Amino acid sequence: MYITTTIPYVNARPHLGFALEIVQGDVLARHHRRRGEPVRFQTGTDDNSLKNVLAAEAAGVPVRELVDRNAAAFEALREPLDLSFDAFIRTSGHPGHRAGVERIWQAIGHDLYRRHYEGLYCVGCEQFYQEGPCPEGHEAPLQRVSEENWFFRLSRYQQPLLELIRGGRLTIEPAARRNEVLAFVEAGLDDISVSRSAARSRGWGIPVPGDPSQVIYVWWDALANYVTALDGDGYERWWVHEPRKIHLIGKGVIRFHAVYWPAMLLSAGLPLPTTIYVHDYLTAAGRKISKSSGAVVDPVALVRAYGVDAVRWWLLREVPRVGDADFTEGRLIARADEDLANGVGNLVNRVVAMVHRFHGGQVPEARPERIDACERAPGLVHEALENFDFRRAAGAVRSIVEEANKYVETAQPWRQAEAAREISLATLVHACRELAVQLEPFLPTAAARVAAVSGRARLPRPEPLFPRLGG
Repeated sequence: MYITTTIPYVNARPHLGFALEIVQGDVLARHHRRRGEPVRFQTGTDDNSLKNVLAAEAAGVPVRELVDRNAAAFEALREPLDLSFDAFIRTSGHPGHRAGVERIWQAIGHDLYRRHYEGLYCVGCEQFYQEGPCPEGHEAPLQRVSEENWFFRLSRYQQPLLELIRGGRLTIEPAARRNEVLAFVEAGLDDISVSRSAARSRGWGIPVPGDPSQVIYVWWDALANYVTALDGDGYERWWVHEPRKIHLIGKGVIRFHAVYWPAMLLSAGLPLPTTIYVHDYLTAAGRKISKSSGAVVDPVALVRAYGVDAVRWWLLREVPRVGDADFTEGRLIARADEDLANGVGNLVNRVVAMVHRFHGGQVPEARPERIDACERAPGLVHEALENFDFRRAAGAVRSIVEEANKYVETAQPWRQAEAAREISLATLVHACRELAVQLEPFLPTAAARVAAVSGRARLPRPEPLFPRLGG
């Protein structure tokens, strides 16, 4: 499975909205690796944007300095968010990216032509619009731009795109987003501008081959990363022969990934992605979390304050498959305390404490009884993740805690005779061990702690696994 996230602009440091996407990708990657499947999980940064140029000008620093600094902050999310990506591409620095973009440009040459264009341009979206204001909520007024650009004959690909999506060769999830794309394509496709003047771009970006007066449009450049980052034999392995190629994206960039990118690949004669999963937005106080809007929540600061388990768990347990989710620190604290401190942590500690109280810390060798949630969880987690329903998958893990706690209250090991108690304790230790296994893709470090406490024949003394954050 080849899993990619979008590659964000680096006009500012990372925010929680991107953390959502990259944590979702990490869960998918860990889950499928655990199942023994080959996985490549890739992310990176989009360095060649006019937004980055303007941010550098506003900060009074060279563009390269700003891009390098902020790109490094995105790559450094690996440690605080406990990520397991296999590759990180920077479009201004990857040795094969520019050459790959140039090859694709030349491969689609039969669908390129040059003409004059005038329209309203949003720097925040790096996109032309017919009218304002910006639908993504960027507050800067749209700029009237008049220049000569290279155009791509997108209009040629209306019917091929409809056939791809209707026939299921290109899956778009959820269904509402698939319907949105179909409606857009069915309404008719206009040719699109795929270059910008070098003067307006301040010379930053990849020059159009054979035309140094133009640079390749940043989105055209950025989309190619899914292919250009595959060095050597990686292209054949992950793009040509891999049966599952999944793009994780936000709803604001669906047109680029589900219309322009497949059309570009069709024109170049290259294989297509198989699945595009579209998540909705995170908001803060009702405003979309984004670098441009100023509504920014720093994921690294959240991890410092509350820990990686609390941050990852909120993103996975609270954000719905469909619909925006409003973030507050209070909600993060409440969810962590309820599910982690009072849920997972309390269950594991009470089980370990009972094993020490009644069996000297030694796990009884009795055959465990069945706890239905332990049996159901693997299948439920897999089914939910196949449907990109991270909240439902996390809920299936949580169900182990709920049923194990009910088992404690029903069995009441402290009231049982020794033989029955050994069966109950063995059952509860088994539940904790299964909990650790199922928790691993979601909270890898927490799962390791649960496994360390419950996974031995002789259990260590109980100690708190999760701090209570709400005091």
